[in-house]
Amino acid sequence: MNWKALSFIVCILLMAACAPEKKETATLPKPVDVVLQVPETADINKAVTFSAKVTQNGEPVDDADEVKYEIWKEGFKESSEMLDAAAEGEGAYTVSKTFEEAAVYHVQVHVVARGQHTMPKAAITIENTQ
Repeated sequence: MNWKALSFIVCILLMAACAPEKKETATLPKPVDVVLQVPETADINKAVTFSAKVTQNGEPVDDADEVKYEIWKEGFKESSEMLDAAAEGEGAYTVSKTFEEAAVYHVQVHVVARGQHTMPKAAITIENTQ
C-alpha cells in the first residue's frame, strides 16, 4: 500500500473520530392519567355504574386500545371477572354491575392507551339494606 492511500485512510479515521457526536433526545410521551370513580357503598341487587376518565396532558383520550374493569370479592382475586367498558365520549369509559352478595369488592380498571398501561384500583362495600 502506498503512503498516499495510507495517509488518506488515517485522515478519514481522524475526521470520523473528531466529528461532533449526534445527541438524539427522545421526547417521552406525556403519561396517560386515569381517574377511577367508584362509590364507597351501594345496595345489594341494584346496578352500580363505575366510570374511568382517561386523559393525556389534560385532554380526553377517546381512542384507548382497551378499557376493562376487573372486579372481585375481597379475598377472592383469583375469581375476578373482567368486564368490557363502554366508551361514553370525552374520555369516559363506563361499566355497570349488579352485586348479589353483601361484601367488600375491589374494582380495578385496566386502561391501555397510546402505548401505556394504567390500572388504578378502588373498593366498594355492597350492603344488604333490604
